[in-house]
Amino acid sequence: MSIPRSRVASAAGAVGTAVLVLTGCGQAHVPDPASRAAAGGVTVTVELHRTSANEAELRATFRPDQPGFHVYSIDLPDEGVDGLGIPTRIGVRGAGTADGPPTADQPTRLIRPAGLPTEIPVYPDGAVTFRLPVHLNGSGPMDVVVSYGACSESRCLMPVTNKAIRLDLD
Repeated sequence: MSIPRSRVASAAGAVGTAVLVLTGCGQAHVPDPASRAAAGGVTVTVELHRTSANEAELRATFRPDQPGFHVYSIDLPDEGVDGLGIPTRIGVRGAGTADGPPTADQPTRLIRPAGLPTEIPVYPDGAVTFRLPVHLNGSGPMDVVVSYGACSESRCLMPVTNKAIRLDLD
């Protein structure tokens, strides 16, 4: 028995536009939300990975757009070191609250700007991913709020402060 081609195409289209995905156990799974934004020479990608109904892990990857650039450490004080540097900051507001401090997947290293006695903690050149435990307060949007600055050995780009990246949790 053959199935008419129009019926196969219709069924394939319906499956392709489904919002829920069935897992191997037959349970519905809502895909984890993700979003991205670019500013200050860095593309930031945020993904929310649910660990339970009310708990999740936020992963925020900061990827400088040019080779040879890095972002400052989350351990840098708010005012920088001797006024130099802008710390990387990650927070959430709306349908989620931070449930602990962020951690980085890269170690920090100390750099010394030419002619200055100050050492500043930064991450290695390239991408760094931060993980932030999040408690989900309900449905609706959650803003991931980031601040950062990107520099190379010879120049710094315009810093970004309190940039909101929207994640829709519905």
